[in-house]
Amino acid sequence: MKVTCGTDIIEVERIENAIEKFGDKFIKRIFTEQEILYCNNKLEMKAQHFAARFAAKEAVLKAISEVLESKYDLKWTDVEITLGRDQKPLVHFLKEFPGIESIDVSLSHIKEYATATAVAILNEKQIKK
Repeated sequence: MKVTCGTDIIEVERIENAIEKFGDKFIKRIFTEQEILYCNNKLEMKAQHFAARFAAKEAVLKAISEVLESKYDLKWTDVEITLGRDQKPLVHFLKEFPGIESIDVSLSHIKEYATATAVAILNEKQIKK
């Protein structure tokens, strides 16, 4: 067993600009349908929620990178960030990634920035050398 972590921070304005410039093409490339529904329901704060999920996906990639052959093995939409019954963010993999025993993620955002940290427990036998 090996514990790994990843963290990411992003300017909310970068996500706002990408959504304005590329619209649904950008959104559907990065986010799952469930994430899109959730963020769009946040009305005037939707950019912060999209940015937090973007940061979470980056943090997850960093935390699990040791079980991937390459960073291209993980598509943006292979990782879905949802909320549990207790409103705690949860990571769902929509593709199987052997070697990940568990993963937790924490999100935070303010008007200008969104950040996320992911902590994973990996099976050392499946870590790519």
